Amino acid sequence: MRRILFLSCVLLSAVLTVRAKVVLPQLFQSGMVVQRGQAVPVWGRADSGETVTVVFLKKTYSTTAGANGRWRVDLPAMKAGGPYTMEVKGDAPNGEKLVLNDVFVGDVWLLSGQSNIDVTIERVYPNYTDEIDGFSLDKVRLFRVQNETSTHGVKDDVRPTGINWKPLTKQNAWLFSAVGSFFGKRMFEKTGVAQGVIVNSWGGTPIEAWISMDSLKTDYPMLAKRVAFFQNDNYVRAQMQANGEASRRWNELLDKEDLPHSYALSACKDDDWKTVDQNNWSWRGVGSVWLRQHVHIDKEHAGRPARLLLGTLYDQDVTYLNGKKIGSTGYQYPPRRYDIPEGLLQEGDNVIAVRFINKNGAAHFIPEKPYMLCFGDDRFSQNPMPKDVIPLSPLWKFHLGAEMPPCPGGDVSLQNMPTTLYNAVLYPLAPYAVSGVVWYQGESNVGNPAPYADYLQKLIGCWRDLWQRPELPFVVVQLANYDGRQQTGMPRPIVYQAEPTNSNWAQLREAQRLTAQKMDNVELAVAIDLGETVDIHPLRKKEVAERCGLCFDHMLHNNKVLLSPKVIASETLDDGTVLLKTDQPMKSGVLYEFELAEASGRFVNAEAVADGSSIRVKAPLSAPARVRYGWKDNPARANACGRNGLPMAPFELLTGFSEK
Repeated sequence: MRRILFLSCVLLSAVLTVRAKVVLPQLFQSGMVVQRGQAVPVWGRADSGETVTVVFLKKTYSTTAGANGRWRVDLPAMKAGGPYTMEVKGDAPNGEKLVLNDVFVGDVWLLSGQSNIDVTIERVYPNYTDEIDGFSLDKVRLFRVQNETSTHGVKDDVRPTGINWKPLTKQNAWLFSAVGSFFGKRMFEKTGVAQGVIVNSWGGTPIEAWISMDSLKTDYPMLAKRVAFFQNDNYVRAQMQANGEASRRWNELLDKEDLPHSYALSACKDDDWKTVDQNNWSWRGVGSVWLRQHVHIDKEHAGRPARLLLGTLYDQDVTYLNGKKIGSTGYQYPPRRYDIPEGLLQEGDNVIAVRFINKNGAAHFIPEKPYMLCFGDDRFSQNPMPKDVIPLSPLWKFHLGAEMPPCPGGDVSLQNMPTTLYNAVLYPLAPYAVSGVVWYQGESNVGNPAPYADYLQKLIGCWRDLWQRPELPFVVVQLANYDGRQQTGMPRPIVYQAEPTNSNWAQLREAQRLTAQKMDNVELAVAIDLGETVDIHPLRKKEVAERCGLCFDHMLHNNKVLLSPKVIASETLDDGTVLLKTDQPMKSGVLYEFELAEASGRFVNAEAVADGSSIRVKAPLSAPARVRYGWKDNPARANACGRNGLPMAPFELLTGFSEK
């Protein structure tokens, strides 16, 4: 009887404990930053009817949880400061008091999009080694939203994450967004107040995944049907399991036929292997191939630690030095930077062996990338390049590893489905008070740029509705220059496109520009000079962050801050010259990448000259009707910029208009 009574008390206590638990969303944790100058919503869950109390800055706020267990209080607008403590408690007996320490009041920013937001500090470190080594800002806090999808409607909260309001240090930022890290640092240095940076992005995702179903279903009913197809959990689970098993089996059969250890060894005889030049070599097969290169190391460099820069490769690679694996990368985009430990490089002959694994497209080296061995304390830097380097030869010995059939599988990439990311990782963040949003996306939509302007306007609209802030500031990062032909998985020669072309990349940039022009409190961060011809993930992320910061400076603090120059009017002179008026003085001189077209729509190259706040554009046409600038995937010669040094955005305009 005593045992029964004891167990009953334990169970009752457990029930009371469960009932007394007040739950906060993942965003509310020690170390967080809450927005200054705005009402600050604090919300969560508790038992229905339970009174919840929030104590902050010596003031107490109370509310009652509704029938669904949800509660919310709005703290009044506050000045920047901290660190403070926030306490949250329910009124149930034995209720646990939640104490959040080290809370700052400052500015909070939401950065979202695809892989160019994802690009980490680790990736860009060689460009900014000294600055990143010195990262130590306690008042810049980083929060990374964990990736998740939902085809069944919106979720209440995001998943727990390892980067939750961590201070900006090299270690904490190493796998955090480079744009987010530099942006937070820049805004702190400009304002002197704490900065909270929330990064919510997913590589390769299209814009449709980030838009609510209510915003899409009327104009795009087929998108809703696509989502419905994947609302069958049994199908998704079975397909994902089948895909995983197919990939495992494919790799198992590949490794069984292609023994990795044999061709990697220094003792492997490669005299009869075919010699290929990496600048024009590719292998259009499925399976694996091996490439080997002999490198002579002198006595001075023998035994020293080094870093192998192996450019960028398509698609997967496993790389060995003298038979020892020194690195591997599972897909095409990351730069291959493999560290060589002390003692592995020997005096005399050394062998680098690269095992390419290819499931589609063509295995190849990416041109215009560094291929070398780097020595010395500066070997981690690429800007400037290390002083002590041994370049690799472009010549490699080639041998077939194993040919394979294509790996079977079906696409269940739910993150690419319409609305799935809005549901799972965007909706739960609202209404956490933020100062503004950076949207850095578009590469995954260049295949069909026509609806992008409408999509982008819907995204901005539905996010503003979700936060109930119709004026919520947005900065849209315009796509950087890039040779889109490199994205196909096939080797492409780097050939400058001299003649006018109908570029999808240019069309999407134009959609971004027009959206920023049309919508209030939306600015365009122009990045047309920050890209790389052969890399869809350019490394100059600090410069992107700086331009985003300037846009917010202009919108929130000082509208006299000059951004990228804009054309505000144009007219056609009697001699056929098109005169463009700009909103600020331009850097004077000859300009490139301008084109004119008559009413027929066929564009021709045009001569252009900047002088003061005007640009004169001339071509052998009698009646030019349209003018455009930078209308290529990679307008390499684009050089129109303001005297402030910021580039002009690519555009297409009528030859006679005036901005209202």
